Amino acid sequence: MPLFKRRTEGKPGEWYYCLKHQRVEEGPECRAADRFGPYATREEASHAMETARERNLEWETDPKWHDAPRGEDRGTP
Repeated sequence: MPLFKRRTEGKPGEWYYCLKHQRVEEGPECRAADRFGPYATREEASHAMETARERNLEWETDPKWHDAPRGEDRGTP
């Protein structure tokens, strides 16, 4: 008996953005590694790539997450 059951149908109201097909899907149609979500609305899911870019930029520019001491250039060995 498997420990986890594979869910074959998505739940109504769960929205995902499929990276492989570059489209919004209701319920998980594609595998987890190929999607972002769940999102509360179709509209939120349609902006998944923009949201990811914004969050990545925030993370990359957050001084709390930089390992190099102040004044050191991170690009040089």
